[in-house]
Amino acid sequence: MSQQIQHNPLWSIAVPPIGLAILGLSWAVPALPGLTFLLVLGLVGSVIASVHHAEVIAHRVGEPFGTLVLALAVTVIEVALIVSMMLSGDEASSELARDTVFAAVMIILNGIIGASLLVGGRKHRVQGFKLDGVNAALGTLTVIVVFTLIVPNYSTSAPGPVYTDSQLIFVAVATLVLFAAFTVFQTIRHRDYFLPTDEDEADPNEHAAQPTSGEALASLGLLLVALVAVVLSAKGISPSIEALLHTLGAPASTIGILIAAIVLMPESVAAVRAAHANRLQTSLNLAIGSAIASIGLTVPTVAVLAVAMGWPLSLGLDTKSTVLLLLSLFVVSISLRTGRTTVLPGVVHLVMFAAYLFLSFVP
Repeated sequence: MSQQIQHNPLWSIAVPPIGLAILGLSWAVPALPGLTFLLVLGLVGSVIASVHHAEVIAHRVGEPFGTLVLALAVTVIEVALIVSMMLSGDEASSELARDTVFAAVMIILNGIIGASLLVGGRKHRVQGFKLDGVNAALGTLTVIVVFTLIVPNYSTSAPGPVYTDSQLIFVAVATLVLFAAFTVFQTIRHRDYFLPTDEDEADPNEHAAQPTSGEALASLGLLLVALVAVVLSAKGISPSIEALLHTLGAPASTIGILIAAIVLMPESVAAVRAAHANRLQTSLNLAIGSAIASIGLTVPTVAVLAVAMGWPLSLGLDTKSTVLLLLSLFVVSISLRTGRTTVLPGVVHLVMFAAYLFLSFVP
């Protein structure tokens, strides 16, 4: 019983079902006063619970398998949310996948990595990580991003920032192959490239008893429940958000930014917490691995559905966004080129993230 309390305290077990109960209440009584506030509470609580259960699973299976659990889970939920919103068929839906993927990449490369380097650098001054694993991840991510968001602007078989059906299928397959190859590289052939460095402080959880298989499975189930609650709560809040954005005159791409921000909340918290605990390798595994998973699974799924359903799918970025994306890829390769980081790269990435957000609303 003590182990159950240690690894899965009562609040972590109760919060995900409460989040679903709030959703059920919203469906049963849609006109309930204060419903949006309750949905926000359920959303925040489910995010916190999902981080906890992902860490329990990571403690059980070890690195880098643990960091993959949350990345894959939230990506599946992200795909489901994008597809459900594309089914609405409004005129902005053709750009929703592009806006969401681009926002996810910018949040990860500049927001999450920037915050992690800043928080870790402030506390520990200098932090180390394994260069081989990060270089492999950044190389894979760069190719996937360019194939998905930049090349459509320069292909000539179809006008505008779109692929033909055959090009779309090819890019979907290529992206899926790169994601699968990286996953095998990370978890099987060169798993040691992604393990914590000798300079990392020991994870406090390592001094506690390892979760049992039953506890890990319980956390896996509760993680999935929490992530479903996150997305469905966000979907319930979205009409209020869309009305607010319309009132403020915000651009259509704001919806993609909000989707990406919501689904990346658990990973953001986990990555920053890992950097604060001097586990920068784990933090970077979460951040860059999430970017690869986000595009590597989202693009093939949406592409196949777009071809099958005859949906228009605009993937190419405009000139301003292309410059910001290439700048982010270039700077992150410099920031992580030596295997050691300080607080300054964190500040640089956060400034670029602020510029991305500002230029999204003030193009």
